[in-house]
Amino acid sequence: MTNERMTFKVNDENGNEIECEVLFTFESDETKKNYIVYTDNTTDEGGNTKVYASIYTPGEESTTLLPIETEKEWKIIETILEEVQAEAKKAVEGDNE
Repeated sequence: MTNERMTFKVNDENGNEIECEVLFTFESDETKKNYIVYTDNTTDEGGNTKVYASIYTPGEESTTLLPIETEKEWKIIETILEEVQAEAKKAVEGDNE
């Protein structure tokens, strides 16, 4: 397994280029949409890494990130994110034994 980081660049509201790191992507069976979860590796006031999510179409040459607009979609993403965090925590705890 490789630990190669997948990154992409976006422009913020001021036109500054920001590098973002892809955390994971998934397709929801429920919504039939593809989602990308990513970070710009900045932290909030509590020291937590900021994480963002968008809808995207895989395979496009120039990917457009679309906003997530429904509470149902946010709940799906939050559930997946919690599962990924739980798996990562288990892996770290297993490495420390």
